[in-house]
Amino acid sequence: MVEAGFPILTLVTFFPLIGVIILLFINKEKDELIKRVAFSVSLVEFIISLPLFFGFNETTSKMQFVEKASWIKQYGISYFVGIDGISLFLVLLTTFLTVLCILSSWSAIKEHIKEYMISMLLLETGMLGAFVALDLVLFYIFWEVMLIPMYLLIGVWGGPRRVYAAIKFFLYTMAGSVLMLAAILVLYFITGAKTFNLLELYKATLPMGLQYWLFAAFAVAFAIKVPMFPFHTWLPDAHVEAPTAGSVILAGVLLKMGTYGFIRFAIPLFPAAALKLTPIVAILALVGIIYGALVSMMQIDLKKLVAFSSVSHLGYVMLGMFAFNMQGVEGSIYQMLNHGISTGALFLIVGMIYERRHTRLIADFGGLSRVMPIFATFFMIVTLSSIALPGTNGFVGEFLILTGAFKAKKVFGVLGATGVILGAAYMLWMFQRVMFGAITHEENRKLKDLNLREIFTLVPIIIFIILMGVYPKLFFKKMEVSVHNFIEQVKTKSAITYNMQNQDQKNNLKALLTSDKNSFSD
Repeated sequence: MVEAGFPILTLVTFFPLIGVIILLFINKEKDELIKRVAFSVSLVEFIISLPLFFGFNETTSKMQFVEKASWIKQYGISYFVGIDGISLFLVLLTTFLTVLCILSSWSAIKEHIKEYMISMLLLETGMLGAFVALDLVLFYIFWEVMLIPMYLLIGVWGGPRRVYAAIKFFLYTMAGSVLMLAAILVLYFITGAKTFNLLELYKATLPMGLQYWLFAAFAVAFAIKVPMFPFHTWLPDAHVEAPTAGSVILAGVLLKMGTYGFIRFAIPLFPAAALKLTPIVAILALVGIIYGALVSMMQIDLKKLVAFSSVSHLGYVMLGMFAFNMQGVEGSIYQMLNHGISTGALFLIVGMIYERRHTRLIADFGGLSRVMPIFATFFMIVTLSSIALPGTNGFVGEFLILTGAFKAKKVFGVLGATGVILGAAYMLWMFQRVMFGAITHEENRKLKDLNLREIFTLVPIIIFIILMGVYPKLFFKKMEVSVHNFIEQVKTKSAITYNMQNQDQKNNLKALLTSDKNSFSD
């Protein structure tokens, strides 16, 4: 561990709460002031998080900026936070997207603005806490904290079916949370370590049978959050009914809680079970890739199309992660970032056109490139990123994932590649129907192009799409050592578990033979 001289992770995690406190004392009628305060707090938060990148030591796999303090000593619960090359960029992605989400909400949210901004800042603290927590109880608390503001964002500021979507989101996530909590408690008592310290629990070697059960409990909780097929059914409703910023933060960050949960908790805690169950996870990931793409192709609603595309794209993340090689795992982490940026941008774009036309049906558009050329340019770049065009961020992630999948099992690589073809088909077809052709609806002739605020919202995303596409080394050099350590840790611990299991079987067989021999003598 590399301890922090200054508690920067605590500052980054809880700084949004300062904004919450300030907002509580502002008159709710002062909408403009509320927006400015929330935006300023989120922007300062992003700036505060940047030293994590520049001060990160890329030569070590140890946890960095570590802060640890005893919390509930008699139960081994502590305030323990830190980051490595795996969680670093997810923290930065969270602070980056929150700024854009608040900026995009400027004219979209017209009621209960004060409560909305408080919910956004509370959600940011919950997400950041989950990414930096290294104590299982602390992680679980932040995991649950995220539920409440997201539930409110969907249920209060969502569409016509917002209550149904919010309750469905809450129940699905809670069901997984209960399983994870049970597994955490079993892990605490069965190891005898009397600690919830994640790094200490990594050292425990559990029997194979127990690993299967505990891995399954964690995996279901995280698979719901990803969401993996067949746990994905809550996602389209949540996305479609959520306000634009809610959809962006849901796709950009909250879904990554599931994939991050696998790589930080489920796999390294129960590596032997994870390796044994790899074919099942890989098959479910491939089903999600192809199913998500086919269903996206059939959508008539822009937002629902983007929502189902998330099922497909996050299937790639899971496929690469369970390849258990450098290409696959690095590609998986990179694709988490890519999805957050590209799909987040797609939801922003859909929100911008919805504000103007109050419809998301693809059939209601056509020929928009003639009246909204700036909008068309941004939309085109983001679409090309989403279909993994070389030179964009999406290409790097998907290329590495497919390389890792081919290396692990050729048939998985081949099937995964079909998703790339289907992805290009539904995204380009959608873009063609919305942006080109004749203008058949008179309302579309009067649409205004993007204003300055909307351009400022999208420009940073375009910069990262290109930067991550042409210079991925800037990101990979920060995560490479951590990824290598993750793979070695999984394989080493798995080998120890298998040896223990074989030794136990030999001892049981020897005891049985001895017993039979004694019985024969008698």
